[in-house]
Amino acid sequence: MALCESETLELKKSTSELKDAIISMAAMLNKHGNGEVIFGVKDDGAAVGQQFSAKTLRSISQAIAAHIEPRVYPAVEGKTAHGKNCIHVSFHGESAPYFAFGRAYMRVGDDDRPLSARELEGLFVKKNKEELRWDNKICKNAAYSDISAQKMRSFLKKAGLAFDSVENSLSKLGISSDGKILNAGALLFAKSPQKFISNAKLRCAVFAGTDTVTALDMKEFVGDVLCLIDEAQRYILGNIHTGMRIDGLERVDVPEIDPEALREAVINAFCHRDYHNPDSVNIAIFSDRVEIRSPGLLYGGLTIKRITSEKVSERRNDLLAELFHQIHYVEKWGQGIRKILSKEPSASFKEVGRQFITVFRRKKDNAPRSSAEKLSDNYQKTTQKTTQKTTQKILDSISKNPEITRKELAVLLGLTGDGVKFHLSNLRKKSLLRRVGPDKGGHWEIIHAKRGD
Repeated sequence: MALCESETLELKKSTSELKDAIISMAAMLNKHGNGEVIFGVKDDGAAVGQQFSAKTLRSISQAIAAHIEPRVYPAVEGKTAHGKNCIHVSFHGESAPYFAFGRAYMRVGDDDRPLSARELEGLFVKKNKEELRWDNKICKNAAYSDISAQKMRSFLKKAGLAFDSVENSLSKLGISSDGKILNAGALLFAKSPQKFISNAKLRCAVFAGTDTVTALDMKEFVGDVLCLIDEAQRYILGNIHTGMRIDGLERVDVPEIDPEALREAVINAFCHRDYHNPDSVNIAIFSDRVEIRSPGLLYGGLTIKRITSEKVSERRNDLLAELFHQIHYVEKWGQGIRKILSKEPSASFKEVGRQFITVFRRKKDNAPRSSAEKLSDNYQKTTQKTTQKTTQKILDSISKNPEITRKELAVLLGLTGDGVKFHLSNLRKKSLLRRVGPDKGGHWEIIHAKRGD
């Protein structure tokens, strides 16, 4: 049978291609953890033979040891292929990622593809997954007396399970170990989770425009993770448009963003976030969009393209995800992104800094304005009126005393020095006022003043 290159077999005409062979070995180790290289066979499978001695075999073994990290110990021996003497190298390893000549590669078909920084990070995460886990670690200082039996009863009822005692229920759910409560248990069932988990919180804000310059409302919530999920959805729905439709004889409220899509995004934010990161889940509501910001980038080498086109998922918090699955908050097959896009096709996803952000575009229609938007309008109108009154007072004061100083204006009008400077600058930009002479000894001159400017 003719030999054929594959993801676990590399063919080399001679040992002159040893460097390329070593790269192939590292690529196969990173993909499958094992593989073979045969010297003396061309890549089309034709055997041409390879002369060797004990010294040759030893040199190959030494080169592999010198140029692959972590070190591997291959079997290097002489064999026959189609009647020709060849050198056969077989190897295996369980310490990926492996590097050849200081670079990491991945076997794709019969090619050796250099790994990107993100792909390499994914291999490190996979290698150290258990060490990097948070949800299955013991929650320091948490005791059974800190657990709410009421919260446990409510959860178990949703999961279709029976409650007998806090201790037994925690054990059955796999969130205690040797009498110690795990982080997932404290996050879900502690009377005061923030006592043990500082980032068991939610921050929400409504902004007047499309940036964070003017905040109209800011709130912070603490509590167990299921409570925070509910608070997040309530906050969003309370600060976006709500229209209506008639269903039979009944009026049905219709939020501008689908509630199911919002809830799925919020659940994902809490379920898949990086709890090692001290930040909280944040909700930011702008005039044109809603952002749900979750600490931690995509996990396990995933990319935005993969989660949206291939609908694949990797679970950072396996234990927490399993608990959410038991009460039907998440699917084992990771269908959250698909659900969001099926309800809100214009939703998008991005990674900024150390955050994964789900973005929902707001609709521009004639729906009733939210309380936050009404507050924004009032704020802008009030600011405009206040500015007009202050401007007129400054012009009146200068009219009476052209030599008045900025300090005197500040005292007279009850403004700060910067406030006076701001209004004077605006008047000068509008060509309503100019300064004649130096700051000391000079005076103000009104060019043209209309009341209400």
